[in-house]
Amino acid sequence: MSKSSNSVYFPNLNGVRFIAAFSVLIHHIEQVKEVFKIPHFYDYHLIKSMGKLGVDLFFVLSGFLITYLLLHEKGRFGSINTRDFYIRRILRIWPLYFLIVILAFFVFPHIPLFVAPNNEISFMAHNFYQRLSLFFIVLPNIGFILYGSPYLAAQTWSIGVEEQFYYLWPWIIQHFSWKRLLLTLAIFSFGTFGVFYIYYHWVGNTFYANNVPEIVRFFFSQFRILTLVTGGGCAMLVYYRKEKILNVLFRKDLQIVVYGILLLCLGTGFHVNHINLEFYGLFFAYFILNVSSNPKTIINLEYGWISYLGKISYGVYIYQTAFIVASVHLIQWALGNTLSTLAFNLILYPLATFLTVGVSALSYRYFEKPFLKLKERFSSHSATRQAN
Repeated sequence: MSKSSNSVYFPNLNGVRFIAAFSVLIHHIEQVKEVFKIPHFYDYHLIKSMGKLGVDLFFVLSGFLITYLLLHEKGRFGSINTRDFYIRRILRIWPLYFLIVILAFFVFPHIPLFVAPNNEISFMAHNFYQRLSLFFIVLPNIGFILYGSPYLAAQTWSIGVEEQFYYLWPWIIQHFSWKRLLLTLAIFSFGTFGVFYIYYHWVGNTFYANNVPEIVRFFFSQFRILTLVTGGGCAMLVYYRKEKILNVLFRKDLQIVVYGILLLCLGTGFHVNHINLEFYGLFFAYFILNVSSNPKTIINLEYGWISYLGKISYGVYIYQTAFIVASVHLIQWALGNTLSTLAFNLILYPLATFLTVGVSALSYRYFEKPFLKLKERFSSHSATRQAN
């Protein structure tokens, strides 16, 4: 990690994004095959959990990087410019988020190439405007819980979680105290309940009709605040230079043991009831802590192509389901249903990856970059930002 008076840079973080995004990609390829009733490996425990674990890795990374940047800004200037923080987050997240929402609601359902055989048009006809309103006010995770999500925008639930974390976290870092923490969480909880209550009574037709407590429980089970905070805790260790702790965590022999246990757990499908994602989040936090801040890390992800794919990983995550569906249709239209499972996979995986990466690269260069350049106007009170 390099740190100067006006810049923060951590190595390997684009590599972490690459791992997270392509774990979700593999998960979605097998999930789409299941939707199309094509022979698949979706039921294999590692494949089925790769999506959630990949998103979990994103969450830990986000908690780590955002916390460090907030601490760095507070330490340098004595306070956090929350207005500029929110504007920077909006410029990074909202353009691509709203693009996929508009496409998934209004465009994809009417183009056969992007329609999966899961009755999407019929599904979209129910509670259309109620669902759309929640997605338009950037509460896709609540929209997903109450009314379901368009299939090609289902991944945006995690964007909602991150946005709600951003809503909470700067205020906690700015005025950190248990009283402030409890007050902020209380306001957030009551606000969340209020949104559920309003929409529930507006329509009264949800997946959990007549059971508001179950709706709220489901929301907090997906909120993943502990996973995000775990990443934030690692950032605090680095920022406050807790050398005694870091010297132990950075040991090469401990890295080997921890990564070995992680691979064993993943390979055997080890599961911890109720806190499984938080359990794996601890391993991911250790991994991010070492690759970003340990000069003796045993894992190096600083390769040009990995860094580039990590840089465009937001697009990879957002576009992938649409172009996996399109790839399946293209193969079936061009070659029919006579291919063996092996031949089908040998075509599907490269094609879906190529289309997803190609569209993401174009999106990053011509659609996302202009918004990213605008972020510089709102960085005068903060450190130069590492892309996130």
